[in-house]
Amino acid sequence: MNKSFSVGLDIGTTKIVAMVGERNQFNKINVLGVGKSQSLGVHRGVVNNITQTIQSIKIAIEEAQSKSNIEISEVAVGIAGQHIRSLQHSDYITRENPDEVINEDDIDKLIDQVYKLVMLPGEEIIHVLPQDFKVDGQSEIKEPIGMYGGRLEANFHIVVGQVSSIRNIGRCIKSSGLQMGDVTLEPLASSDAVLSEEEKDAGVALIDIGGGTTDVAIFKDGIIKHTAVIPFGGNVITEDIKEGCSIIGNQAEQLKIKFGSAWPGENKDSDIVSIPGLRGREPKEISLKTLSKIINARIVEIIEQAYLEIKNYGHEDSKKKLIAGIVLTGGGSQLRHLKQLTEYVTGMDTRIGFPGEHLAGDPNDYNPIFSTAVGLLMKAIEKDSEDQKNIMSTTEKDLVNHERKNILTKWGEGFKKFIDNVDNTIDN
Repeated sequence: MNKSFSVGLDIGTTKIVAMVGERNQFNKINVLGVGKSQSLGVHRGVVNNITQTIQSIKIAIEEAQSKSNIEISEVAVGIAGQHIRSLQHSDYITRENPDEVINEDDIDKLIDQVYKLVMLPGEEIIHVLPQDFKVDGQSEIKEPIGMYGGRLEANFHIVVGQVSSIRNIGRCIKSSGLQMGDVTLEPLASSDAVLSEEEKDAGVALIDIGGGTTDVAIFKDGIIKHTAVIPFGGNVITEDIKEGCSIIGNQAEQLKIKFGSAWPGENKDSDIVSIPGLRGREPKEISLKTLSKIINARIVEIIEQAYLEIKNYGHEDSKKKLIAGIVLTGGGSQLRHLKQLTEYVTGMDTRIGFPGEHLAGDPNDYNPIFSTAVGLLMKAIEKDSEDQKNIMSTTEKDLVNHERKNILTKWGEGFKKFIDNVDNTIDN
């Protein structure tokens, strides 16, 4: 069946977003419908209540179906959460016949060897991403296929996750009556939505500040070099406001959104906002300077943690310098003066990443809250387009399959295969 539309599903800590869309003749994405629901069963990117998560997914899907008049059966899903971690590793194989050129099978053999590394109990390698290769001692090779050599080496970026956490996401999707299409690391999806190819090539750090976690993805030379998940985000700021101002959570969130600033210096001591009292009590007066100080203390901590990941990658090395600086996205990036504070703390050029440039219509219709959902929709459209191309002749197929697949496409396929294998193993 020729499907003209695709669906991205962002399962976040504070919200679940289902986005239906299709690519138009100008290579832009028409958003046909968006469904949004409160995420009740997810904590710091990890499902902790299957029933509530399923209900939240169904509400978002039903709203998206209602707005688009399209029945949804398959979704592209993002994987994130505090259980995701990454590490660097080097490995090699010795080729049996060095007189033959290196081909795809040699690289797959090397990658499969890395998959066999032993991880911590309960953890599995989700994907293995080659960074650069070395052939018979010749280093910094981006594409070894077609070269001669007896020893093939590579540096790898390995992503690891908890089996149970990833399996729970799959269970929620299936129990919602949906099929899992493409599966993508959420920082990768967000990067597709807000980063340009020039930025990825020059070197850039994406900081996606969500409700429960802050995701960091670092690109250089067009390749993802480092990923990390910081186990707190915008919700922790809300909790700090709630405790510091002795108000309820909903009031704290509204205060943060309407009056919050990352820079305490902008408010005078006389700037006061009045909060309605509970059950007939007197209204409570909150100093905006105090509010900004509470926010500043936590957001500086988040920025410093993200900057530590940037330094761990090696940004201070001239060869690894991130020329394009930092791009902030996610709901937390909408905090006033966050750009200026980030530049002050890190000394790096910073901008706010909006996903609208890939969408048809007014680019301001979608703010950074939707970056991951837009990225997942883009991935879904890309995958569905590739599936449709498979209706070509056998000869054409052979020619296409001979070319090496895009490395990020392989990443998504690796995730999908991983989840399917986990489900099958446990079911059996």
